[in-house]
Amino acid sequence: MAPGLIWLTALMIVPCLLIFVLAFYERGIYGGVDWSILTSENIRRAADWLYVSVFIDSARIAGIATLIALLIGYPAAFAIARAPERLQTPLLFMAILPFWTNYLIRTYAWIVLLNPAGLINGALIHLGIISEPLPILYNEFAVILGLVYNYTPFVVLAIYSSLQRLDPSYAEASRDLGASAFTTFVRIILPLTASGVAAGAVFVFVLSIGNFVTPDLLGGGKLQMIGNLIYDQFLTARDWPFGATLSGLLIALMMLALTAQALAAGRARGEHA
Repeated sequence: MAPGLIWLTALMIVPCLLIFVLAFYERGIYGGVDWSILTSENIRRAADWLYVSVFIDSARIAGIATLIALLIGYPAAFAIARAPERLQTPLLFMAILPFWTNYLIRTYAWIVLLNPAGLINGALIHLGIISEPLPILYNEFAVILGLVYNYTPFVVLAIYSSLQRLDPSYAEASRDLGASAFTTFVRIILPLTASGVAAGAVFVFVLSIGNFVTPDLLGGGKLQMIGNLIYDQFLTARDWPFGATLSGLLIALMMLALTAQALAAGRARGEHA
């Protein structure tokens, strides 16, 4: 375990500790950190409603993206799991194919598709469905769409893994006892795959709430999420201590989500052991 522990210590634990330490210092006159002054002002500043509202908006957008990704990813994973075995690998390959392209390129592709002179508006105008371009770029809709597109494959993989471990005899017994397909899904299949749903949801939520590339490109700078705020504090305002404070709060929120997912998975295993 030593190589793995060294890797995690150097690239995760040490940076997190550095962020925690930076949060208790002041910004230098010309930026950076003034190591001579200890203060808790950054924490009080982060409690200001201006920054709390950014956290709330970020969590709301990430939550919407997570819900949509689940609504898309679960049926996709279910269809792949129920497909003939020879087709499952090609279908999974198609699901993760976007990961073979750079994240920035995928995001820029949506700008081409969504802009007023883009393919979507052009096709709708050509078909006579609309008379003028729809405002579907540089707003919250575009950001959520980009997050869903980029992170839905995580949901598909997580839920597919749970479905593959599911004993089909449970669903067969439910149907034999007279339950409908919908009842079987709600009372048997969905509870037994809750761990996969929770894992996929946490993947999307954690990656979405800290994202700054998608809000910056597809939001056009009009939508402020916590990732953008942290980015600006470090690279524009050069207020590293306050940026570290916001980063620490974001890490704490992510850890809460991961802990909740782990508890839910453990409870599900205990209930169905």
